[in-house]
Amino acid sequence: MASSDGFPASFYGEPGVLGMLSNGISAFLVLLQNFHTAHTGTAPAGVENILAGVHLILIGGVCQLVAGMLSFRKYDHLSGTAFIGYAALWGSYGATRIYFGASAQTPTIVPLPAQIMNNLSTNMTSNMSLTATVVIPVCHVCLSIKETAIAGLVPYILLSFLLAFCSATVNYIMPLVFGAITATLVFEAVGLVASSWALVVSGVLELLILMCAIYGSAALLGKGLTQRLVLKGFGTPLFNVLLLGTTNSGSAQKIGQEKKKNTKYAEPMALGFFCDTVAPFIFAFYSFGYMKSFGVGVAWVSIITVAQLFSSYYAHLRQDCYHTTKFGLHATYWLIKAWDEFVLSALVLEDGKVASGREAMVGNWFFVMAGVMLCVGSLNTDVLELIHNMLFVLLTLSTIPQIALQGYYIFFGVACSLFTAASLYCTFSRLINTIAEKSLIPVGPQPISSEMLKKALMCCRANQGDQEALPQTDQGSDALFYISNGVAALSALHAHSSSLNPAFLHLTVPWVLISGAIIQAYVSRLQVTGGGRFGSVIPTIYVAVWATWTWFRFSGNLLQLSAEAAYGFTAGAIALLVINAFLMLIAAYRNLVLLFLTSVMEVVLVCFLLSTLQRLPYGFEIAMLALFSIICIYGALASLVNCIFSHRLLPMGPPLIKEKVRWESVPELPCPVANSRLTSSLMKIAGLLEEGGVCGVPTDTVYALVASCKNPRAIENIYNIKDRPAEKPICICISNVEQLVEAKPPFSPLLWEFMRNVYPGGISCIVSKGDWLFKLGVGPAYDRVGTKDSIMIRVPDHTVTGHLCDITGPLAITSANPSGEPDSTHHTMVINRLGHKLQGVLCDGDSNEVVASTVVNCLKIDEGTITIVREGCVPAVKVHQIFERVKSTMV
Repeated sequence: MASSDGFPASFYGEPGVLGMLSNGISAFLVLLQNFHTAHTGTAPAGVENILAGVHLILIGGVCQLVAGMLSFRKYDHLSGTAFIGYAALWGSYGATRIYFGASAQTPTIVPLPAQIMNNLSTNMTSNMSLTATVVIPVCHVCLSIKETAIAGLVPYILLSFLLAFCSATVNYIMPLVFGAITATLVFEAVGLVASSWALVVSGVLELLILMCAIYGSAALLGKGLTQRLVLKGFGTPLFNVLLLGTTNSGSAQKIGQEKKKNTKYAEPMALGFFCDTVAPFIFAFYSFGYMKSFGVGVAWVSIITVAQLFSSYYAHLRQDCYHTTKFGLHATYWLIKAWDEFVLSALVLEDGKVASGREAMVGNWFFVMAGVMLCVGSLNTDVLELIHNMLFVLLTLSTIPQIALQGYYIFFGVACSLFTAASLYCTFSRLINTIAEKSLIPVGPQPISSEMLKKALMCCRANQGDQEALPQTDQGSDALFYISNGVAALSALHAHSSSLNPAFLHLTVPWVLISGAIIQAYVSRLQVTGGGRFGSVIPTIYVAVWATWTWFRFSGNLLQLSAEAAYGFTAGAIALLVINAFLMLIAAYRNLVLLFLTSVMEVVLVCFLLSTLQRLPYGFEIAMLALFSIICIYGALASLVNCIFSHRLLPMGPPLIKEKVRWESVPELPCPVANSRLTSSLMKIAGLLEEGGVCGVPTDTVYALVASCKNPRAIENIYNIKDRPAEKPICICISNVEQLVEAKPPFSPLLWEFMRNVYPGGISCIVSKGDWLFKLGVGPAYDRVGTKDSIMIRVPDHTVTGHLCDITGPLAITSANPSGEPDSTHHTMVINRLGHKLQGVLCDGDSNEVVASTVVNCLKIDEGTITIVREGCVPAVKVHQIFERVKSTMV
């Protein structure tokens, strides 16, 4: 079961070591080139630049990307955002170095071999002059390399400063590294246009990055190996994050509700807004004429788009369909616009042809409708989210191709500037609020209450009181599936006359190929993780459909494919028609909207088949593609709204074919089992425990073995069941902190406040033993739980376990796995591994986590220190943050 949900956070060690070293080594590579340029006065060129770029991409880009992915799985918001963001920075800067090395800065005179000269001389007329050289011009797409690099570095400077500031609320090593990176980027940008003094300063700062990165990596490595802070720098912030503001009660509830979705992964919202800051900033510079070509800009935008897809992916893993859709849509838009401008940069066409080609394109209108759809979804979040979505709608309106070229780029540049400013603030607010786990930076209240929004969305239903629960076949990525297909279909729509315009054919390729094939391949990956019955079958096939469509209908005309090649596409179209017929059968198991979509796609494929035979009725194809797009926009809106509220507010239609449940003989179980949803089952398990039995029960982390503290012999039996070493103590479990208060243990005010902040939850506290345990109800089990002087107390954030403790009193508890083996994350794992030794198992399906609780030693808490004995589902960094926050409030 662990494989489906990802490994526990503690399995990932300290990814910060890899992230720090990636930054340090990348800075060292640039340092060497900067010092060499300043010393010799000669800038690196050719192969030297290309090799440096490759190393920056591999070390600063790929390695740091891995560190960021692991940080997200460790529930580390700041490191995950910073490492993936910096991975995009170093990858983009490496790509720029490759452009520098590959491009000729001046026209190059290349001598031709004698044999080629002889061949040329026989084919040239007598009045032509023959020389022994040929002139190779500068590549048009490689213009404005320095200007593009500056345009890309400026947003990273702003974002790096924000990361340095935010990291100061966590420790005081990362602010040094991120602050040095910020200053380095400033002087790297200056060095692109000024003298060598800026490169020297940049080199000194890069040396500082390297030194801080080495020390930080050593400190994190020591912490990971010893599970304690060997070197200073981590665990102590420069200032308390709570100093940044007071909690906004209107938004605090929303943030708390969002966190209950999935705590296995860090929140990716800050990373998504990070990417929404970089991409529009580069487009703004281009729109205002600072960059003459987008040949290098396409690399910067494409790389940051990949980072944004990671934010969408981790939102999907957190079961957050809204941000999965939003960041996936934005990534699609930036990627298409980047390659759209790249095509214009690569093609030297007359303005009239470009204008007429763009006027024939209507794909951008789908982005406008999708932006409005996100505005509807954000009515359930906060004002800041709604404003950001409204600015995205303005941005999509500014790129409507029917706008005249004279005002197109001015409008687009202004919209990009506004969107950049909003995204920068969103990045800062989301990052600080997720670190503090409180709404310290204002984001505004929820625009419309959830109940009012539900009523408004259900007005079209016949029975407004019926809120049908969302079927398991529906997935959070369905909205993005409809969006990618809708953009591709509307972009492929054109009149017969426009297909003769080469500008239209060139510009259409990225619109159809990126949305229909590349982004849909990403959606296919999301559908695999969604666990639906048919998985990613439909999006995977449609990847092939739109890729084939682009190759034949647009690229094929440009390449002037032969008749024989066209017949090959005819065979492929027939095969796709047959496959899509099976997809219609699959859609019949899902809902009517998907069935209509696949049915219209069947007709679209018939049109594609006719086009390979030169018999295409263009008017009919336009109607079918338009209908396909309309179905997609409704499917996207309904899927998003239904997924946000987990109910069918907008109808999708029932499945035409319903699955028949096959009842098979169930093998005899090795022990009695009970359903956690039934009160009678809970009473049954409580009775078994009262009789001296040992049972498996669910908790807020993984499954556990429990025995009543009224039966010491049952506690001894736990050791035999697990083959647990006798020197390992067993902790106790209670239902709430108030039970402790009634027992009146001699705890200090600091310990009480700390326990109230961590209970109930996935943290276990080790405290001093005493006679108060008899008042708690431990009684006869006093000598069999904990050690001689201490005991670990567990208060699970789980309704079933809490009720069980209320019925039976304190329970002795330990993880339900043979000693030394992985934890049990499903009741079947408990039954299969230990069922023959147990008196019963309370079945609750998948566990909330895949690793046990985090154990904190609080014996020296009055001296101002706590020790992480075992890092579990709650990261050690988060525990220290809670402790520091509690200490600051006690002063």
